[in-house]
Amino acid sequence: MEADICIYGGTAAGVVAAVAAAREKHSVVLVEPSRHLGGMSSGGLGQTDTGNKAAIGGLSLQFYRELGKHYGKDEAWKFEPHAAEQIFRRWLTESGVNVLFEHRLREVEKQGGRIGRIMLEQVPSDPANAPGSSEQLREHVTVEARMYIDASYEGDLMAQAKVPYTVGRESSQQYGESLNGVRAVTPKHQFLVPVDPYLRPGDASSGLLPLIQTGDGGTPGAADSHVQAYNFRLCFTRRNANRTPIPQPDGYDPRTYELLGRYVQALVDAKKHPSLAMFMNINEVPNGKTDINNNGAVSTDFIGQSDAYPEGDYDTRRKIWHAHLQYTHGLLHFLATDPRVPAEMRKDMASWGFCRDEFVDTGGWPNQLYVREARRMVSPYVITQAVCEHKQTCNDSIGLASYNMDSHNCQRIVRHGVVRNEGDVQVAPSGPYPISYRAIVPDAKDCENLLVPVCLSASHIAYGSVRMEPVFMIIGQSAALAASAALRKKCSVQDVNVPSLQERLLQAGQVLSWHSNR
Repeated sequence: MEADICIYGGTAAGVVAAVAAAREKHSVVLVEPSRHLGGMSSGGLGQTDTGNKAAIGGLSLQFYRELGKHYGKDEAWKFEPHAAEQIFRRWLTESGVNVLFEHRLREVEKQGGRIGRIMLEQVPSDPANAPGSSEQLREHVTVEARMYIDASYEGDLMAQAKVPYTVGRESSQQYGESLNGVRAVTPKHQFLVPVDPYLRPGDASSGLLPLIQTGDGGTPGAADSHVQAYNFRLCFTRRNANRTPIPQPDGYDPRTYELLGRYVQALVDAKKHPSLAMFMNINEVPNGKTDINNNGAVSTDFIGQSDAYPEGDYDTRRKIWHAHLQYTHGLLHFLATDPRVPAEMRKDMASWGFCRDEFVDTGGWPNQLYVREARRMVSPYVITQAVCEHKQTCNDSIGLASYNMDSHNCQRIVRHGVVRNEGDVQVAPSGPYPISYRAIVPDAKDCENLLVPVCLSASHIAYGSVRMEPVFMIIGQSAALAASAALRKKCSVQDVNVPSLQERLLQAGQVLSWHSNR
C-alpha cells in the first residue's frame, strides 16, 4: 500500500489527523490494531475531561458539536460511546480515508533519517478487543508513505523508528519539578482509615495481601519506572429495558479482594458509613448510562499492575489487558455480593448492569483499556511543569492544553505497618498553556518524517495535563497539517515553516494563544 501520509493508531487523535490530512487532498492510510475507532473517546470516557472549554478549537471542537447535534444541543461533552464512534466512522468515510483494521506493527524500515516503509501483520481480534491474540495470521501488509504520524497510546511506531523516549517518572530534580518523582505525601484517593496489609493481621512474616506491592515505594522525589494506573471506564445502566446483569466472573476468588473487604469493614467500624460513591465515580451520560471512573483507595484503577505494558510485547499487553478486565469484573462482583459490604451498598451495586446497546461485540466491556500513560518521546523540547505553570512559554504553539496536572496512583505499598497508595497528583495549571510544535517532532538526527501527537515529548507530570482526549484531537489535527506542509515544501518535519503553519492552523479554527481577559 502507498500513501502520502500513514497514521498508526485509530485513536481520536489518529482519526482527526487522518480526516485533516485527507481534507488537505492527501492520500491517507490509517492503521488500527483493533476493530474499533476513537480510542478512549469512544471507549467509555463519555464524560469529557475538558479543562477550559474555550481553549478547544478546530476539529476537536467540531467533534463535540457533532455530538451536540446528535442530542439536540449546541455541544455535548457527555455522550454515549457508540455515538462517538459513529461520528468518527462517518468522518473517515466522508473523507475517503483508507482504514486498515486489525493490523499491527511488525517492523519499521528506515532509510537514512527517514521511515521508508512499515511492515504490518494481521491478527485475529481478541473477544474482549485486547490488542490481538498471540496467534499471527499469514497475511502481511507493507505501507510506504512519505510522512508518518504515530497516534497510538503506546508509541510503537516511534519506538521502532529508534526515536528516543522514556517511561515512568523523572526525578523532581531532572526538570526542576516539585510534582514529579515519588510522592512523599499522597492525600487523595487514599485510605481513610488504617488497614492491616498482612495475610495474617499483624504478622509481617506471613506476606502481603493481594493487590499490594513489595518495597517501601522509593525515596521522595526520586525517578522510577512506574506508570500511573490504568482502568476501564464503564458504561452501565439501571434501565431494565437496556440492562444486562453483571455475571459472576469465571474463576472468581474473593480472597483476591481481601484488602477491599478489610477496608470496607474498617470504614464501617469507624462509622464512616461507606457507600458505592466512595469506591467509584459514577458520572451520568445520556439515556440513563454512565461513565464510571476510579474513586477512592480501592476502586477500578488496577494500581501497580500496568508497569510492564508500555514496553511489553503484544502477548504481554494482551495478558495485562485481561488481568485488568478480570480484576474489574471481580471487584464489581465483590461489591455486589460480599457480606462485609453493607446491604444497601450491595443492593446499589447489583442494580447496575451492562448496556445492551454499547460494546455489543465485547460483551458490554469497553473496547479500550485506559492507557493513561505509556512511552513519552524525548525531543529537544520537553513540556514540563514550568510550562503548565506559565513560567516557561514558546512561540511555536500548535494548540492549547488546560487540564489539571493529573497523575493517578502508581503504587500501593506498606508504610508504617499500614497500606498506602502512592503517586496521585491533582494540581491545576496557571490557565491554558501552549503546546510547542517541537514537542511532537523528534530530533532531526532521529527521524525526519515522523510526528508524534499522543506520546509527545513531556515529563510525567506535564503529560498528566496534556493527555486529555480533546487535546489529543487538537494535536492530531496540527500534526496532520504540519505533515501536509512538509509534503508541499518537500522538507523534513523539523524544517516546516512554523509561522506559516500557525496561519493555517488558525484558519482551521485552532486556538493557539490565551489571554487572561479571554
